[in-house]
Amino acid sequence: MDILIIVLLFVIAAEATYLTYTNFQKHGRTSQSPIFVDTSVLIDGRIIAIAQSGFMSRTLYIPRSVVGELQFLADNADSEKRTRARHGLDVINELQALTTVDTKIFQDGTRAKDGVDNRLLELAKKHNGSICTIDYNLNKVAVVEGIAVLNVNDLAKTLRMAYLPGERTLIEITQKGNDSHQGVGHLSDGTMVVIEQGGQLVGKSIEIEFIRSLQTAAGKMMFAKLVNAPEKKTGRNVASPKPLGTKPLTKAVREPRQPREPRQPRDQSAQQPVQEQPQQQTAPEERQKAPKAPQQRQTTARQQQPRKQYNRRRSPEDSLMELLGNDNSEK
Repeated sequence: MDILIIVLLFVIAAEATYLTYTNFQKHGRTSQSPIFVDTSVLIDGRIIAIAQSGFMSRTLYIPRSVVGELQFLADNADSEKRTRARHGLDVINELQALTTVDTKIFQDGTRAKDGVDNRLLELAKKHNGSICTIDYNLNKVAVVEGIAVLNVNDLAKTLRMAYLPGERTLIEITQKGNDSHQGVGHLSDGTMVVIEQGGQLVGKSIEIEFIRSLQTAAGKMMFAKLVNAPEKKTGRNVASPKPLGTKPLTKAVREPRQPREPRQPRDQSAQQPVQEQPQQQTAPEERQKAPKAPQQRQTTARQQQPRKQYNRRRSPEDSLMELLGNDNSEK
């Protein structure tokens, strides 16, 4: 009987030890297992931003075979591959300079005979580690082999916003915004949405269209507008908006210039008509006493102008006529 009890206690102790060991392996694998970095991640370069944020708590191991593949591509004749490979080598230098993550070069040989992908799978199985890659085929093979995969593309997809500008959805306006015409609602993940012209619709579910988003250190915020926004009422004193590209109709049209009148000659007395003065009635006695004024002939502009004198030779008849004129004047 005592022997049976001792055997049972031994079996219970063995099971407890086995459960403790498996539990330690599961929890210790995520906290202490290494991360083997693939060539595609180094060429992509987004791993630097992830490492700077502090989410890479485990050590990053870059196999020497991966560095050799980058060196081989950097010496390639193709200019595009050469540029991408050199960028991958620069990413390794930047990762080693960061203080937020521990980066080491894992010495596994310069070249992998079976290929870099197979070498990464072997290292992950041997050291109970995971693979960081964006290669679709390597990701599928690692999942089949039971190896943990850290895919940068999956991380970027999960961090993408649920709604993009231009998309529509139904949302409930819970409160007013900073401005009286703004309303505030929240998405299912807690993202705050500011709706234009939604201040009067608090407590109602409406359809909105997203305009833009704002990502800050405090969180994410989105701006939207109403799909069927109510038209603004215009009063009598509110001026109607002027249509763009048209001129106001109240502007007077310029009249064509009229031709100028010809200038009057300097001698205005000849051109101005003589104004008829009203005849004053005079007494018959005054008519007899008043002498008749000699009628003055109206001179015209032609008569006032001096006649042109023509130069001609003096003849003997002209001198004779001058002598006769002088005699008559002396008498």
